Amino acid sequence: MELKKLRICAAALLAALLLPSAAPVRAADAPSLSAKCAVLLDAQSGRVLYEKNADEKSLIASTTKIMTGLLVCEYGHLDDEFSVPAQAVGVEGSSMYLKAGETVTLRALLYGMMLRSGNDAALALAIRIAGSAEAFAVQMNARAAKLGLRSTHFANPHGLDSEENYATARDLAVLTRAALQNGTFRTVVSTKTVTAANRCLTNHNKLLWRYDGAIGVKTGYTKKAGRILVSAAERDGRTLIAVTLNDPDDWRDHVRLLDYGFSQYARRTFADASQIVGSVCVAGGEAPSAALVVREALCYPLLPGERAQLRLHVPAIVRAPVAAGQAGTLELLVDGGSVACVPVDYVCGVAAREKEKAGM
Repeated sequence: MELKKLRICAAALLAALLLPSAAPVRAADAPSLSAKCAVLLDAQSGRVLYEKNADEKSLIASTTKIMTGLLVCEYGHLDDEFSVPAQAVGVEGSSMYLKAGETVTLRALLYGMMLRSGNDAALALAIRIAGSAEAFAVQMNARAAKLGLRSTHFANPHGLDSEENYATARDLAVLTRAALQNGTFRTVVSTKTVTAANRCLTNHNKLLWRYDGAIGVKTGYTKKAGRILVSAAERDGRTLIAVTLNDPDDWRDHVRLLDYGFSQYARRTFADASQIVGSVCVAGGEAPSAALVVREALCYPLLPGERAQLRLHVPAIVRAPVAAGQAGTLELLVDGGSVACVPVDYVCGVAAREKEKAGM
């Protein structure tokens, strides 16, 4: 059904619009993975396209740095210079090989942390921003709570093994979705090579070279955590985020996941921003009805054979005067379950007729 020209005078609190679906087509089987835990997320809608033990808590190694990187980008002042503190030198694991007293910028450390996975860079950033790794971890956990990451806890900025530093595949996907909305973060994690702090840095994420549309995000490994990988790819305006935990075949698994998401799920637009989706009858108004438009686009990925239904939640009738602004919502259901909702506004106000005004 074409919504562009649809105008409805609502006679009930709920108006339902059933969208015709194509002839049933069997969706391809989801990929079989080596990962202990995994998630594939559609970044625009937030729909989970694939999951395996998605809510199992696990050590997350250097993918911890996704949160560190997001906080650094939100802190700003990336071109400020400062001296590397002695506490940040000689940190175990992957390193940017910083020297005590060396003058660097936050931007250089950000690249060193996200591309080379420098644990020393992560610690130096934490000390610069919060005064200590412990104080920075408090900020990390506060941001995690704000994002609704209920199964995540951070103990340090770099991800070296700690029983108090963990997350789930689902939480890492949600965190990455938020981080990719930050333009600076997105630029950094999609960079293949860069010169920063007099060092040539190459991104550890092989998918940037191997997968068409790859835009990041972060690798991770410790002996105890196993191989951890968070990736993202963009094609035809769609962004997918893949997460695998404890995966010995992570590069190939991410290709399988991303290919599955792009090939099997079709992004459908059910309403464009500012599109007319109906009208509400106005009693005693200078106009008989008030047109309704959606405030933002309503898009959602669907598998073959899934049925979509729109429900317009607006008053049955309103009395003039009517002010421009929110009138209700447009809800999307897939196979009977509610999956998305966008605000619906009155296009413009409707004044009361003169005789109505006189009777007030």
